[in-house]
Amino acid sequence: MKIVVCIKQVPDSTAKVVVERGKVSWGDAPLIMNPWDEYAVEAALQQKEALGGTVTAVTIGDESTKETLKRALAMGADDAILICDPALVNMDTQAIAQVLAAAIQKTGGVDMAFFGRQAIDGDAGLVPAQTARLLGWPALTLASVIKIEGSNVRVERGIEEWRQIVTAKLPTSASRATPRSWAFARPRAPKSRPGRWPSWASPRQLLSSPGRR
Repeated sequence: MKIVVCIKQVPDSTAKVVVERGKVSWGDAPLIMNPWDEYAVEAALQQKEALGGTVTAVTIGDESTKETLKRALAMGADDAILICDPALVNMDTQAIAQVLAAAIQKTGGVDMAFFGRQAIDGDAGLVPAQTARLLGWPALTLASVIKIEGSNVRVERGIEEWRQIVTAKLPTSASRATPRSWAFARPRAPKSRPGRWPSWASPRQLLSSPGRR
């Protein structure tokens, strides 16, 4: 089982917007892994433990984003990929999805891609479904329970007072809405281990890679 988990570095949830000289920023707020993405990493690692295989963390950002990749590696991911280029600053969700879809295709042989339900800075929640559409994969969004059975994936989705069960064939993508149980809502603690990752510096190279749809 080859799994990719897409993560994002965001300002801490306590950050406040700062306006200086007409420019809006998060000031000097600390940067962290998007909390919803931590649940996605946890879900990916659960599948790896159950079925074997590898988990690769992928993110878009500058050199400082390596700290978020280090956290994913410390949680148990096998390797990580940083996509870094000035052209990737301030992209909308569709452009982000194009880059992530190209990265997943360039990685090759991916069975499943995991996402958090949304990023706490933008709160759009669109990237998981947009990426799946570009890959031509089913999008199993807002999943609370994810189970892989042979070549099929079965998820449970919380819908108001009901639960919806959806199945799809691999390869597919899934966005994690909640942890497996709120009693164990805290993702596994990072362990001290060395990290390794390639850095893809050109979005043009990614978007023109063989097999790109």
